Amino acid sequence: MTMHPILKRLIGLAVVVLGVTMVTFAISRLIPGDPAQLLAGPRASADAVARIRDSLGLDQPLIVQYGRYLADLLHGDFGTSIVTGRSVAADLLSVFPATIELVLVALSMSVTAGIVLGTLAAVFRESLFDYAVRLFASLSISVPSFWLALVLLLLFYGQWGLLPGDGRIGVGFDPPPMVTGFHLIDALIAGDGALFIDVLRHLALPAATLALVSVGGLIRVSRTSMIEVLHEDYIRTAVAGGLRWRQVVFNHALRNALVPVVTLLGMEAAGLLFGAVVVESVFVWPGAGSYVLNAIFTLDFPVIMGFTVIVSVAYVVINALTDLAYRRLNPRMAEAG
Repeated sequence: MTMHPILKRLIGLAVVVLGVTMVTFAISRLIPGDPAQLLAGPRASADAVARIRDSLGLDQPLIVQYGRYLADLLHGDFGTSIVTGRSVAADLLSVFPATIELVLVALSMSVTAGIVLGTLAAVFRESLFDYAVRLFASLSISVPSFWLALVLLLLFYGQWGLLPGDGRIGVGFDPPPMVTGFHLIDALIAGDGALFIDVLRHLALPAATLALVSVGGLIRVSRTSMIEVLHEDYIRTAVAGGLRWRQVVFNHALRNALVPVVTLLGMEAAGLLFGAVVVESVFVWPGAGSYVLNAIFTLDFPVIMGFTVIVSVAYVVINALTDLAYRRLNPRMAEAG
């Protein structure tokens, strides 16, 4: 009896998520530092530290600690921040909209540029434009995000003063009434055009940084896929039938060439969530990346573990959905199971 591909994917997803929780828990226990001592403070007595360790269950065997940790995760409880004393889940819920908005804007920029440049490079293969696009793609893949962020900040904010260099909104503006948590959408809902422009300007540099470091892979896949499609027999038939080259490329070839891009798109979207940590710290973006970076500096283990689990699960889920979408777009993969 053959297992349904979706059921097979769900089982694999559960196994991977369980593995992520194991690795996250193990790393948190290997990091130097005592959470109980950090929570109690540097001048706390040994008895006070012991009481905190007992209340956190840190004096229990590791297997018992992991069992409690897993049970809490299943109930949506990521623990309490050692630094702020607030629920980690509540803190992450308040900062994630800023990160997701940044990632979505960056992804839309990256996808648009990647498909357009990759397609044009394939159409004008071996031309000067093609060589320039391939060089740009190689640089995009090679350049570290933190270095690029600092360069853009230095030029567009420090040197030319064209764009703001930090924060989510400018001085003199209040956040829009919260509806979605995304300032761009909420500003539009509130009908505040000036705030919308200000939010867009603040998004420009961090989103461009993320887009530039992720667009290279999309360009390469789009170009390679388009070249393969342009050599298919049905494309030659369409050209021989008298169709215009532009019509052949955009109405017939592009649709089929985008199928492999879907797979990479899911990986890029998930990867941007991790990449946002560095970029947010450079541009002082008040998102989950900045929040977890501060937690790393202060050894706030519950925050580090909560962020890692959420983003890792998101990475796995996005890739699973991408694989299912690819199977729907590619009938041969669906038949193969």
